[in-house]
Amino acid sequence: MPIRRVFGLSIAAALCVSSFAPPVAGGEFNQVLDVGDSAPEWKDLPTTDGKLSSLEKLAESKLVVLAFTCNSCPYAVDAEDRLIKLTQDYADQSVAVVAVNVNQVEEDLMPAMKRKAAEKSFPFTYAFDETQQIARDYGAKYTPQFFLIDQDRKIAYMGSLDDSPDGREVKDTYLEDAIKALLDDKEVAVKETVPVGCRIRMERPRRSRRSR
Repeated sequence: MPIRRVFGLSIAAALCVSSFAPPVAGGEFNQVLDVGDSAPEWKDLPTTDGKLSSLEKLAESKLVVLAFTCNSCPYAVDAEDRLIKLTQDYADQSVAVVAVNVNQVEEDLMPAMKRKAAEKSFPFTYAFDETQQIARDYGAKYTPQFFLIDQDRKIAYMGSLDDSPDGREVKDTYLEDAIKALLDDKEVAVKETVPVGCRIRMERPRRSRRSR
């Protein structure tokens, strides 16, 4: 394994790993949302193709996959090819895929996002939210972290893409299984899993200095 890769994973290990602490509200592993909740709206997020992404603009899509991701996390990078394939496999089945990045570090800002989208030929929308509000609204803590929104715009599944953070030896394809179930008008068997990845770098508001 290349040194750079080992170094990247070691950094990710420090930033990653999911929390199993009991949630204050929401689902088992999400303190904000639970399965069955209405999907929070997002509006006019700039994308790498120069457009604006909004949930309301996806009204014609039966299902919406919302993926929180970024350029800098090794786990997010490892999920890219699988997300590309999933997007392509369900493109003609009324499934829209929107990936959102909220990190504020240079390697995750829009210029770098555009380079990444071009290099990988992303078939999905890649949007940026500089306010990070969408992550707060969805209770997203990690990259990658996935939400499946059903036809009624309710949360049908949330958590990991599958059971393999690095994409090796995948056995359980949680997100795709949920998509298949909804397209077949069946109940989603596994509705929530633990999100595994790098912590989203949420900005903390700066304290103003009191005048003396």
